[in-house]
Amino acid sequence: MWSDILTGYGIFILEILTILLVIAAIVAIIISAKQRNATHHGELVVIDLSEEFKETVKHLRDFPLSEEELKQAEKAEKKAKKQEAKALKAKLKNGEKETPKPCVYVLDFKGDISASETTALREEISAIINVAKVNDEVLLRLESPGGVVHGYGLAASQLARLKQKGIKLTVAVDKVAASGGYMMACVADKIVSAPFAIIGSIGVVAQIPNIHRLLKKHDVDVDVMTAGEFKRTVTVLGENTEKGKQKFQQELEETHQLFKQFVSQNRPCIDIDKIATGEHWFGQQAIDLKLVDEISTSDDLILEKMKEKHVVSVKYRLKKSLIKKLGRQAEESAVNIIHRYTTKRANDFIH
Repeated sequence: MWSDILTGYGIFILEILTILLVIAAIVAIIISAKQRNATHHGELVVIDLSEEFKETVKHLRDFPLSEEELKQAEKAEKKAKKQEAKALKAKLKNGEKETPKPCVYVLDFKGDISASETTALREEISAIINVAKVNDEVLLRLESPGGVVHGYGLAASQLARLKQKGIKLTVAVDKVAASGGYMMACVADKIVSAPFAIIGSIGVVAQIPNIHRLLKKHDVDVDVMTAGEFKRTVTVLGENTEKGKQKFQQELEETHQLFKQFVSQNRPCIDIDKIATGEHWFGQQAIDLKLVDEISTSDDLILEKMKEKHVVSVKYRLKKSLIKKLGRQAEESAVNIIHRYTTKRANDFIH
C-alpha cells in the first residue's frame, strides 16, 4: 500500500516538474525572441570616478574619528557646500557662467583573439565624439595579447576616430599590449606602461596543423577543389604543396609589412627595423626603445588627472538574452560545484 502511494506521489512530482520546465522553456523562447527584435542591444553606463574617489577618501579619513568629531566634520562639510552654492548663485545673478572642469573619459578594453570588445568600443567612442568639448580627453586602459589582424585593425581604426576629431587619447597598459594590442596602443598621442607590462611583439604568426599523411596512411582521400590558383594555399586536410607554402609565407610577409607601416606612421620616433622582429619587451625596456612614453600605472595616471579634470568611466554593456544569462549561471554553478568538490577532496587528503 505504502509503495503504491509513494509511486503515485513520485509520478505526480515528475508531472509537475515537467509542466514547469515546459512553461519555463516557452517563456524563455518568448523573451529571447522579443530581445532579438528589440532595437536597443545594449546600454551606456557612466560612473563618476571622481566622486567615487572622494567618497572613498572621506570614508577612510573619517574612520578613526570619534562620534563627536564626525558630527563636527559633517557640519563643516555642510557649511562649505552652502558657501559654494551661495557663491555660484551670486555668479549666475551677475551673469557669470561657471566654467566646468574638462572631462577625462575612461574606457576599458580587454582583448581576446577576435577583439570582440570592438563592438562596445565603437559605441563608447561614438557617444564621446558627440559630447566631448575642448580640452576633454580619453584614457583607454588596454589589456590584450593580440589576435586576428582584421579584428584589431578595426579596433585601432575606432581609436583613430578620436584623433580625427581632435580628442586627445592616452593608452595605459598595466599588463600587456602585444601584437594587435600594440597596434591599438600606437594610435594614441601618449602610451603609458607599468614597469613590467609586456609591450611590442610586432610580428605576424600563423600555425596550421596538417593531418594529410595520417589520413593517407589510413586510405582516406580528401579532395580540395578550388577555382583560382591561390584560393587555398595551405589546408588542414589536403596535401600542402611547396608553391602553396611559399604563397602563404608571402602573404604573412605582406601583412607584417603593413603592420610595420602602420606603427611607423603613428610613432615615427621609433626605429621600426629594430623593434619589428616579433620580440616583446617589459615597460622599463620599452621606454628606451620609444615604444612607450612614460612609466606609470593607470591608477596613478587617473589620480593625477583628478587634480584638474573630472574623471568618468564610460562602458557600453551589451544586453544578454535570457538563454545566455541562464547558460552563464549554469556554467558558473557547475564551476563552483567542481571547485567546492576538488577543494574538499584536497582538504581531506591534507588532513
